[in-house]
This record gives sequence, structure tokens and C-alpha cells, in this order.
Amino acid sequence: MIQTLSQNIWLIPCYALLGALLALPWSPGITRQTGPRPAGYVNVLMTAVTLVHSLLALLEIWGQPARNASFLWLDTPGLQISLDLEVSTIALGACVTIAALNLLAQIYAIAYLEMDWGWARFFSLMGLFEAGMCFLALCNSLFFSYVILEILTLGTYLIVGFWFNQSLVVTGARDAFLTKRVGDLILLMGVVALLPIAGTWNFTDLALWASTVELDPTTATLLAAALLAGPIAKCAQFPLHLWLDEAMEGPYPATILRNTLVVSTGAWLLVEIAPVIALSPLVLKATIVTGAATAIGASTISIAQVDVKRVLSYLASAYLGLVFVAVGVGATQTALVMLLVFVMSMALLVMATGGIVLNNISQDLTQLGGLWARRPISGMCVAIGALSLVALPPLGGFWVMVELADRLWQTQPVLLGVVLVTNAAIGLSVMRMFGLMFGGTVSEWTRRSAEGLWLLVLPTTILAGLTLHLPMFLGAWGLLPDLSALSSGVTAVVFWSSAIGLGVGGLLYLSPTASQPVEILPTPVRNFFAKDFYTPQIYRSSVVLLVDRFSKFVDWLDRYIVDGAVTLVGVATVFGGESLKYNTSGRSQFYVFSIVASIAVLMLAIALPLLRLAG
Repeated sequence: MIQTLSQNIWLIPCYALLGALLALPWSPGITRQTGPRPAGYVNVLMTAVTLVHSLLALLEIWGQPARNASFLWLDTPGLQISLDLEVSTIALGACVTIAALNLLAQIYAIAYLEMDWGWARFFSLMGLFEAGMCFLALCNSLFFSYVILEILTLGTYLIVGFWFNQSLVVTGARDAFLTKRVGDLILLMGVVALLPIAGTWNFTDLALWASTVELDPTTATLLAAALLAGPIAKCAQFPLHLWLDEAMEGPYPATILRNTLVVSTGAWLLVEIAPVIALSPLVLKATIVTGAATAIGASTISIAQVDVKRVLSYLASAYLGLVFVAVGVGATQTALVMLLVFVMSMALLVMATGGIVLNNISQDLTQLGGLWARRPISGMCVAIGALSLVALPPLGGFWVMVELADRLWQTQPVLLGVVLVTNAAIGLSVMRMFGLMFGGTVSEWTRRSAEGLWLLVLPTTILAGLTLHLPMFLGAWGLLPDLSALSSGVTAVVFWSSAIGLGVGGLLYLSPTASQPVEILPTPVRNFFAKDFYTPQIYRSSVVLLVDRFSKFVDWLDRYIVDGAVTLVGVATVFGGESLKYNTSGRSQFYVFSIVASIAVLMLAIALPLLRLAG
């Protein structure tokens, strides 16, 4: 039975897709007799089936080499496109992670959206996300990976705009869609250009091709840069990072997936195409620079935010920036483990803070406080998620940060500094968020706050347990680095960077003697970080202004030049017709006169240049 499941691995995305389709009949426009709740129950059931199938198949192939399956999708003269799937431990492990988090998020959504009538639409989109990400994990083709990413982009637009009667939500969905489309279009250029050069879109074949090919440096640079643009946009890296913040306008249960798994799909693709990007040393350096700039910039920006969703969105960009650095230096396995740690920790943070936002009707950190005595379970979950995100032993973040730092210790000390500064800034940011929520005195917003419904608390505590025990799982899977083989100096430096970040955050936001609000830096400096380095203003005064002026110029050109020329031809035609109608009297002498006059005008036009030459 288990062997049959591993051989039919293509069914894993189909379960979620079937659940998405089965949820649609419970839309309010179709049926009102049962209410929308069956849509959620159907999707939870199909997600559970996906999880069971993925787990059993993973157990069956554990320790075995990867197997490939191929289905011919298009066969035309000169072009064959196949849907290639890879059945491997990594792919099925990703499917298990996707299905497990989606199951917890759907249970969470049943409580969070209890009074909402849009269940059918919401759970259908959740099923679409799950199906797309499982398909992406199993897919071994760059072409179909691009198609899946496009579907996920559409799903992001729809689920961010879920409450479309709010103008801010519509704006956020639009901006998120258009920003990601910038990277998607450039990525498409790279995908199309790669096939005639490499002769394949299969990731395994591309890695073999990249290890032996000798490309022209200009061609390699243009190709690698086009392929890099997609992951930059998907992972909300500088300068295409603003969409993730605006995408937070969607429902909190959707944020559990979008802020963790969906935003990580770009990093997954980056790991797959890393051999091709490595063909260009310039683009490889651009990958590192982009990741480093985003890691430091986004982590420092998160410290100045007062909206809990904005804090989480910038922390996501910062951590994925470190993943870009890992891929850029060739540590792809470390990058994959970092993605697993990030997904678990960030999903737990989103879940735990979502219950607080729901019950307190505010996501402004300055309006919260004193929640530890009222919501200890939520406090412990936020603490576990926050501490797992930084390099604090023995949690998961410590092992991946130490492994990455050890790789950079001897060869690239500047990048090691980037990792340490980012780790310290993330520690300060999460401690600040925890202190503003659970420390201090009770505010009017939190005076009556209590733990939420059990369907909110249950999946959050389950995920907290999984996150807390993640190092044990990594050790059992052989994914933890050997601590004795690592430099003791690296381990100490990484630990102290976490201790400094968490310690400073604790002194500023948990100490009863610290004055609140904290105002250490001058106001202009705080505004500089709080307003995202004024990036939106820079965009409005550069890119947006340029597009606006160009659009107005094209409109003027079309209105007065193109339309004016067409209008002139029409007026001339009408004038000519009106003039000639007086010459149609039916008398032959008028026709003869018209012919003679026309010939005379024509001959005069020919003769004038000749006369000038003769003179």
C-alpha cells in the first residue's frame, strides 16, 4: 500500500485542488441552507489526506536515491515539453511541511473567520496555495515551476484582496500583484532564453549542463540576472520588498501561509537554479549583495515599526536575505534547513500574534501591554517562535546560523559581520515586540483580554511543540552540523550576537525602570527607519513619476498627433467630396475641363523641379 502511494506521488497536489473545488458550492451565492462552514471542513479533510499520503510516501523512500517521473505535456515539431517530477526525501519532506502547516492554518481559520460568510472563497484559495506549493516541491522543471509561481501570484492577489470592500485592502492586493509581476516578467525572459541555450528545463539536467558548459560571460550574466529577478520579487528582497508589507492586509490565517511558505517559494526556486546562476560571478555577487542589504535593512526597519504585521513582514524579508547569502556562497543545503527553521518559527509568530490581534481589535504595539498575566499560553508561543528565529541554543535557529557563520569565518569575514548584525537586530526586534505585547502595564485595549477559542490555541500550541523540538528532528535526519567540528570562536560570536540583541531588547522593553516609549535615537533617525528608508517616497518621485509622465506623453501623442492625423484625413476627404460634387453636373465639357486641369497641374508639378535645375 505504501509503495503504491510513493508511485502515485502526483496525487498529493490533487487532494488539495479537489478540496478547493469542493468548497465552491458553499458560496453564499449558491447555497444558504447549510451556511459556509462545510467548505472549511471539506478542505481540512482533504489537507489531512494530503498529509497522510506525504508522510507514508516519505517513510517508504527514506534513505533511497531520488526517483524521477516524466509526463509528456506538449509534442510539436521542434519542441517537446515534459512535466518532470522528482520523488525524493527533500521534496516529500517539503510536502509534509506544507500540508502540516496548511492543516494547522485551516483549523486556525475555522475559529478566526467564525462570523465570516466568505469561507468558500477563502478555503478554496487556501487549497490552491497548498496544491501549488506541493506541486512546486515535486516539480523538476523550470518551465512548470514558473507556471506554478504565476498561479501562486494570482492566488496572493485574490487572498490579499479577500475583504475587497476596503480600499486599503484593494490597494495592497494590487501593489503586491504588480510588484511581483516585475520579477515574473524578467524571470520569464530567462526561462524562455534558457531552453535554446541549455536544451532542457529539467533542474537535474541543468545542474549537469552548468557544470560543464562554457558560456560567453555576457550571455551568462544576462541569463543569470533574469533568473535571479524572480526569486528577488517572490522573497520580497530589496528593492522589490514593499509588496509583503502591503500583502498583510489579507486575513491572518492566510498570512500564516503567505508570510512563511509562499514567500519562501522564491528561495526554493533560487536553490534549484543556483548552478545556472553560478555561471556568472557578477550575478552571484549580486545575489549576495541583495541578500545582505535586505537582511540588514529589513531587520533594522522592523525595530522601528509599531504595527505587528509590519514587524513580521520585515523580519521575513530579513531572514530570507540570509538565505540569499547562503545560496550565494554555495551553502544550498544550509539554505534549505534555514527555510525549514524560518517557516516553523515565523508561522508560530503569526499564529500567536493573530489571536491577540483578533481579541484586542488592534495590531498597534503601542496600544498593547501587560498580556503575560492574562495570556500566558500566547506569551509562551510568541517567545518560542521569537527565540527560534535567532541563534539561541539549543533551538533550531542557532544551528543554521552557526553553520552559515562557520562557512564564512575564514573566507568572507564581511558577510560574517552581516550575519551577526542581522541576527542581533532580529533578536532586538522580536524582544521589542514581545516586551510591548506582554511586558509593562495593562492598557485599555488589553484589560479584558483572555485566551482565544480553543481552535485558535490548539494549532498554535501544536506548532509551538514542533518548533521547540525541531532540533531533535534535524538531528534524527542528520541535518545538524557537528558542533565539535565547528570553530568554538564562531559559536561564541554567534551566541553573543543573539545575547546582545535579546539583552538590549529586554533592558529597553521589559525592564520596569526603562522609560516608555523608548526614544534613544533622534526623531529624524527614527522616522528614517520607521518609514522604510523613505523607499515609498523614492519610488513615487522616481519610478512612479517617470511612468506617470511617460503615460501622459503617450496620451497627448495619441490624442493630438495620432487622432489629429486621422481627423485631418477625414476632414480632407469630406472637403474633397463636398468640392467634387459640384463638378458632377452630367455635362461632358465639365468632365473634359476637370481632366485637362488635372493633367496641367500634374505636368506643372513635374516641370518645376526641372526648371530649377535648368536655371
